[in-house]
Amino acid sequence: MMNVFRLAGDMIHLASIFLLLFKLTRSKSCVGVSARMQELYLIVFMTRYLDLFFHFVSVYNTVMKITFISSTAYLIYLMRFKAPINTTYDRSADNFSYEKFLLPPCLVLAFLTAEEWEFTEILWTFSIWLESVSIIPQLALLQKMREVENLTSDFVGAMGIYRALYILNWVYRFYTEGYVNWIGWVGGLIQTALYCDFFYYYVKSKIAGEKLRLPMAIV
Repeated sequence: MMNVFRLAGDMIHLASIFLLLFKLTRSKSCVGVSARMQELYLIVFMTRYLDLFFHFVSVYNTVMKITFISSTAYLIYLMRFKAPINTTYDRSADNFSYEKFLLPPCLVLAFLTAEEWEFTEILWTFSIWLESVSIIPQLALLQKMREVENLTSDFVGAMGIYRALYILNWVYRFYTEGYVNWIGWVGGLIQTALYCDFFYYYVKSKIAGEKLRLPMAIV
């Protein structure tokens, strides 16, 4: 059910994507942006939103799902293939091996924790676990750079705010509807926890009016 926290979370998530699109198209540079994180999010959306093909919820729901899939795919295209933006993409720095460290564990967790052993349910559960750790390639890249451009830090900050708002959405739904979703809750808490160090330095940089500078390790 829609409520103000979910709506705000959706809008912040959408804003973060368009903020990143604005950065890439304006600066013609993707320095500091992880294409591998975007690839993970595309996998998340494509495995979670299979219901687009057989279950209609609402126009809002359908439009948002299509927008998330298409905009994320476009971001990957810009960074990987579109000149001159792709010439600024540092493949050697954006090298977190999610194929080895994230996909297999999330798939195992999906089989172990899915409520029903159905294809779509397993993929939905997989998407929840994968989203909880999808920020890791971006944080790993920022760790190597240490000094982060304002628009890039705002993008990552917005992604963290989106997830925090979704946690408030779950709390609200629990008290108003009795809604329980343990897998989503645990995944959301893991995802939010991964942002904690980043947010500390992000807020600190905003208060000081300076560029975000990270210590040697944040993940």
